[in-house]
Amino acid sequence: MNINDILTFTIVLAAVFAYINHKLIKWPPTIGIMVLSLVSSVVLATLGRYFPLLSDKAKELASSIDFHDILMNFMLSFLLFAGAIHIDARKLKKERWPVLILSTLGILISTFLVGGMVWYLLRVFQLPIPFIYCLLFGSLISPTDPIAVLAILKAAHIPSSLETKISGESLFNDGVAVVLFITIFEVSRSGIADVSFFSVGKLFLQEAVGGMLFGAMLGYAGFFALRSMDDYKVEVLTTIAVVMGGYWAAQHLHVSGPLAMVVAGIIMGNKVKDEAISDESRDYLGKFWELIDEILNAVLFLLIGLEMLIIKINPVIFLIGLVTIVIVLAARFVSVLFPILLMRFKIKFEQHAVLILTWGGLRGGLSVALALSLTTEMHRDEFVLITYMVVVFSILIQGLTIGKVAKKLLKPVTV
Repeated sequence: MNINDILTFTIVLAAVFAYINHKLIKWPPTIGIMVLSLVSSVVLATLGRYFPLLSDKAKELASSIDFHDILMNFMLSFLLFAGAIHIDARKLKKERWPVLILSTLGILISTFLVGGMVWYLLRVFQLPIPFIYCLLFGSLISPTDPIAVLAILKAAHIPSSLETKISGESLFNDGVAVVLFITIFEVSRSGIADVSFFSVGKLFLQEAVGGMLFGAMLGYAGFFALRSMDDYKVEVLTTIAVVMGGYWAAQHLHVSGPLAMVVAGIIMGNKVKDEAISDESRDYLGKFWELIDEILNAVLFLLIGLEMLIIKINPVIFLIGLVTIVIVLAARFVSVLFPILLMRFKIKFEQHAVLILTWGGLRGGLSVALALSLTTEMHRDEFVLITYMVVVFSILIQGLTIGKVAKKLLKPVTV
């Protein structure tokens, strides 16, 4: 299939599923689209026994889409910028320490806990996969995805401060997790014996700190460009250039593109709110990036569902995946609880924050994309299936119940 065919089928399917969900199912759009995509994949796989041509065409479509390339080199930059541009910097500043510590220390704790427990679990099943690859899996499954859960939590009327913690942590831990994944990936390829603590630290700092500094430069450059004109069409085009050109430049400068997009989005979004551009331009910019966010998320969750057509199912790995779901949830609980215990003497946390942050820590497309980037010797097939199971469980089960859980936990106690 050529690029036009792939793009056409993907957009049409996303639109059809979004319409069906809006009219009939009425779930959060991203969850509804993914469920319909999963159901369609199962139906197509079943019909393939009787109509091989139909199944083959569907698999050809799924196989021709490079999920990792599309997400990591195109969609991720837009998604992170679109999410960050709506973050309130004043609220984020108040919650800076919880966001910073949860998105760094929390990710590290989760990575090592998941990596260690999965390594042990695999040995129980007579699959002695090297620890470094299990650690790599821990880094790719640890970042949380706020996309599907934030709209639900808003409807549950959670405190604004907790909402900021969830959205801020999710945006930053995506960037931190990618940096951590790249670092462990390089160690696993080079071998531990050939890697020093200094070289690992240098790589991590170059990617993380370099990405944030570059993002700040992009954000201010973009804002000064917006402030110097009064034409919403050119201003929207300028923000697109910042995202695409900035992400491309970050990759060539070997700094973190995801972190650069988050920082640039926060700076531009808040400067646009506070300083002199016209109300018309501000309105168009906000609506444009909100629309981009909705469209790309619809496509992303559609692609996650379609991936089921080409993922290799192994009964033993499937069973391991079921246990891993529990492991990932337990690691998330500890990675939230420990930092909160460290901060609780100086920072006040909302009631039941640990439980809401744990159950609201959905995994999304980033984890699937990183798993697909593994090489064969890193046990790609095994970890892709396990990752897919964790992601689907978190989106379907956690995503559809987090609103009720939050309402119940935050319900005032009547005497």
